[in-house]
This record gives sequence, structure tokens and C-alpha cells, in this order.
Amino acid sequence: MHFNPYGGSAAQVAAGLVNIGDVPAARLVEMMRTEGMTLASLTPAQAAAVVEWGRRLRPVFATPEPDKQVDLVNELLADSACRPFVSRHDKMAPHLHYALDDDDRVRRVMAYSAGGLAHLVCDDPGRIGACAREDCEVVFVDTSRNGRRRYCSTRCATRVHVSEHRDRQRV
Repeated sequence: MHFNPYGGSAAQVAAGLVNIGDVPAARLVEMMRTEGMTLASLTPAQAAAVVEWGRRLRPVFATPEPDKQVDLVNELLADSACRPFVSRHDKMAPHLHYALDDDDRVRRVMAYSAGGLAHLVCDDPGRIGACAREDCEVVFVDTSRNGRRRYCSTRCATRVHVSEHRDRQRV
């Protein structure tokens, strides 16, 4: 059971924003909704702002240094977050919010993703990662049982292992 949705689905939204790149607003909303965010829509201008925000999230995933991750997340929080409060909207159980209910959608996405990364960095910074395959730019939140994920997918891991195997066979 996840007691705090920001560390789970919000961190996944952050990874999704980094990985998705520049896509239409509807695709951004679809990705965020798939990860559990209740955002209904974005205008093209809002989508562009969210895409730019995703670019700012990448360094958190790319650095292996926990102290640097904390500094980066603190910068994101300063640029995005309000004071946390408990919300009871849409007949849902009380839950934590970092953006006010009447904040615009971009601010809500920023606060949600920065809050998720903050919880993840505090709870288990080793669960934030970037694919170890040389030419892969994909980032991830490691939800594996042992927390030792190095690749974004089995496909990337297999490519690396096959390449290493072939290199050993040539020697």
C-alpha cells in the first residue's frame, strides 16, 4: 500500500515527463493519467510549458550523487511548490497536495512531479535512475524488488549483454 501518492505515481509522472519529449497535449495528458494523475486536459501552451518542465527534471535522474539530487530537487520545489495541505476534492479521501486546487494545470504538474521526486529522494534515492546503455536517454523509477535496476527495459539490458558476449567471443 502506498501511503503517499507523490512518491509513487508522482515520481512515475516525473520520469514520464522526462521520457516523453515534445508531444501533443493530449498525449501528455494520457501519459499522466496512466500514471494516476487526475489532470483532464492541457492547452498547447500549457503542454509546451510541461514539456520544458520535463527537461528540467532530467538531471535529477541522471546524477548518481544523492547530495546533488537533493540540491536539484530543492531547486524544483522552490520553483514549483506551495505549502503542502490536505485536500478533499471530488469526494475523495483526504490526501496531500502541493499545489492549490485553483492553481493552473502547469503549476499542478510541476508541484506534483517535484513533490514525487522529493519523496523518492528522501525515502530511497537509489530508486531514481537513467538507463546504463550508452546511447539510451530513458530515465526510470526503480520499482524492482531488489532496487538494483540499471536499464530502462529488458530490451536495453539484452542489447548490452549480447554486445558484451560478442566482444568476449572475439577475444
